[in-house]
Amino acid sequence: MYTALRLQQKLKHQLRRTANSSGANGSGPGAGSGPGTAAAEIVVVDPEPYMTYQPFLPEAAAGSISPRHVVVPLRRVLRDCRLVVGEALSVDHDRRVARVKTLATEEDGTGAVEIPYTELVLAPGSVSRTLPVPGLAEHGIGFKTVEEAIGLRNHVLEQLDIASSTRNPEVRDAALTFVFVGGGYAGVEALAELEDMARYACRYYHNVRAEEMKFLLVEASGKILPEVGEEMGTYALRELRARNIEVRLETRLDSCEDRVAVLSDGSRHPTRTLVWTAGVKPHPILAAAGLPLNGRGRLKCTAQLRVDGVEHAWSAGDAAAVPDLLAEEKGEKGALCAPNAQHAVRQARRLADNIAATLRGEQATEYRHAYAGSVASLGLHKGVAHVYGRKLKGYPAWFMHRAYHLSRVPTVNRKARVLAEWTLAGLFKREIVSLGSLEHPRAEFELAAGGVRRPEDG
Repeated sequence: MYTALRLQQKLKHQLRRTANSSGANGSGPGAGSGPGTAAAEIVVVDPEPYMTYQPFLPEAAAGSISPRHVVVPLRRVLRDCRLVVGEALSVDHDRRVARVKTLATEEDGTGAVEIPYTELVLAPGSVSRTLPVPGLAEHGIGFKTVEEAIGLRNHVLEQLDIASSTRNPEVRDAALTFVFVGGGYAGVEALAELEDMARYACRYYHNVRAEEMKFLLVEASGKILPEVGEEMGTYALRELRARNIEVRLETRLDSCEDRVAVLSDGSRHPTRTLVWTAGVKPHPILAAAGLPLNGRGRLKCTAQLRVDGVEHAWSAGDAAAVPDLLAEEKGEKGALCAPNAQHAVRQARRLADNIAATLRGEQATEYRHAYAGSVASLGLHKGVAHVYGRKLKGYPAWFMHRAYHLSRVPTVNRKARVLAEWTLAGLFKREIVSLGSLEHPRAEFELAAGGVRRPEDG
């Protein structure tokens, strides 16, 4: 989205000519064919018509931000681009064609459509990395999309309802046990925000006390939040444990069959909530593109963000293995830019500038960025930060976390809405309503029409 947005600005005169001369469909996919090209079209292919600002997912799950404000509608911000809502199945770069499956192709049975291009930007990001853990596919909950964040919030509140109404002590204990696997940003922030929310919600249940809930964080390495440095990671660990959150380091999840989390240290934890945030892996489309990959399945790229050794192919973000020039200058041979949002956003803008320069016959520029640091939230008014060499914790770090991400979320519209919600949240109480029925919106109508309610519908 950031690349298309920047290109939309850089090529606005060519894009306007395209719209005026050839209507909504343009004169053909691709951004021109060389220097001095009079017309251009930017085609954006994505399975969803929005971009998710993932750093806000924990706050969306906790109810601090409306889920609608965590996503950016592509049709609104990319007005001069052609948006194709569909899934890219493969890329034939020799022919300069991408095969795309859309909702329409499924309905009319015509099969995937071919979209030709001149320049290819392959930036699909990453997907959750799962392991062959027995029971994980059946009982695990991911935390990579806004739908998963909403579902997790509803699920946690539903467990409090179950614990409040059941007479079975085993069901009650399992409902009040929440296991999170993965001690990186996603796992720690999701756990901290949801524990904060659940503890607050308990005051509205006459027979559920916050002390009865058990939150467990499982991490395979010997530390959490490695991105914020060892000192701040250790502080975060102390903070979580001070809130009676159990953190198991150097521990793995061996099984979660029959709703029982079995850990590598031999302990067993009956639970109805298992959240999996143990890392990511490159998007599968990269393997189907026929472009050079490194050992971890990411696209080999030059510092100019070109796919190494391939003309007219570019990449950025999690999908791209981009040399970290500043780290190499310090003696770190073979250093790559970390696959995080800080690099991805900046790479996208440099990538758009390089494509525009190439179309004008100018020289592309190498990507350079000194890592500014990291911030992480540990719940309301709590956080850790390591920014430009300065270490912050507690309220100052939490405030910096919010300020930084507010400055980075796309569009003024979204910034204003998020800021307004934060302001209102400071004046009024949290919302603790579970809307789990949203996941099966037709259940009541099917029942009224004479159908049978499915067990998963509740």
